[in-house]
Amino acid sequence: MKILLVGAGGVGNALAKLLATRDFYEHVIVADYDTSRAEGVLEWIAGRFPEARARFSAEHIDASAPENVTALAKKHGATVVMNAVEPAFVQSIFQGALDADADYMDMAMSLSIPHPTDPYNTPGIKLGDWQFDRATEWEKAGRLALIGMGVEPGISDVFAKYASDHLFSDIDEIGVRDGANLVVRDDEGKEIFAPSFSIWTTIEECLNPPLIWEKDRGWFTTEAFSEPEVFMFPAGIGPVECVNVEHEEVSLVPRFLNAKRVTFKYGLGAEFIGVLKTLNLLGLDKVAPVSVRTAPGPDGKRGKAEVSPRDLVAAVLPDPATLGDRMTGTTCAGVWVTGTGKDGNPREVFLYHASDNEWTMKNYDSQCVVWQTALAPAIALELLAQGVWSGTGVLGPEAFDAKPFLELMAQPEAEGGYGQAWGFEER
Repeated sequence: MKILLVGAGGVGNALAKLLATRDFYEHVIVADYDTSRAEGVLEWIAGRFPEARARFSAEHIDASAPENVTALAKKHGATVVMNAVEPAFVQSIFQGALDADADYMDMAMSLSIPHPTDPYNTPGIKLGDWQFDRATEWEKAGRLALIGMGVEPGISDVFAKYASDHLFSDIDEIGVRDGANLVVRDDEGKEIFAPSFSIWTTIEECLNPPLIWEKDRGWFTTEAFSEPEVFMFPAGIGPVECVNVEHEEVSLVPRFLNAKRVTFKYGLGAEFIGVLKTLNLLGLDKVAPVSVRTAPGPDGKRGKAEVSPRDLVAAVLPDPATLGDRMTGTTCAGVWVTGTGKDGNPREVFLYHASDNEWTMKNYDSQCVVWQTALAPAIALELLAQGVWSGTGVLGPEAFDAKPFLELMAQPEAEGGYGQAWGFEER
């Protein structure tokens, strides 16, 4: 397996570091628009895992054009293209991988477009629809596009598959729940607003109409931040208020698993929700560029520039990849499942994985949210390389056997695994 890793930002950086601890592949090409970021992670690998450095190389890429992805994949003979950049680039990287006759994997799917006249009741184009619409092309090519293989979506979908296959005979609800007690502080120790993940992606998923699935109704949408509930998270996190947020799992799970209801709720907190609502009110969540005046030049005159408001917000906030030293706490991604157990009795369980920032910083110099996101694609790539997982077409994590994934994830590192135990609670 030769891996073209597109993106060396927070998640791509963490994924490259994780791959440096494994030996299932022949070579990894770390590519980024900012080549120095790709070179920087290779320098880290050389210092921490020098024996792995020869299996990595750095390249420049402009991933906005499919032909650029295709050319770089062909140059290195890449057999799989791993997309680790923002979902705005999904279409070009996805197509570029197919044109290069390579497999493809991502952690965030093609973007949604709200319904033009009834956005808070009726879905428009759902997350991943653009990719699933092209499944036949991938099947005919004999190639696999494994989409939504991060933490959420990704590990959450693996948990849902495991519950469906091994714990339940009938499922009432599969509810993905994400909560944390993370705190970010400035140099003076004061708590600050600093999203632990891409603000571009955060705005997209949090302000779009949330998607819900019900067996008798199909997919429908609701108001942003609707149906608040207090959910008790493990790993020392405790109770967190969670609200409906648009997320890939609700688009993925019903395509592969049988459940009466599928939801995604995120523990955002009142301050975070307030900031997002303010950005929306001011139009700072918009993607389309607006004309703004530039700073005065040497002649004292102002010019004009076209700037995306959302890109501006991203530019003034701290880079999530740099927050690790200022962050404390734990993040938890899990799936709450209710229904009838294999024994015919009512059952309610919570399957989860928790990631502690102190541990991820100590071992990988990566903050816990991006490191946890990078864990799943590393495992999935290894299972594909070993032939344990296989397939063609456009598939989600639910299309594969969950047990090998969870076993490899939890197996101690000394025994060839990733040493990441996952939690199981009967409720």
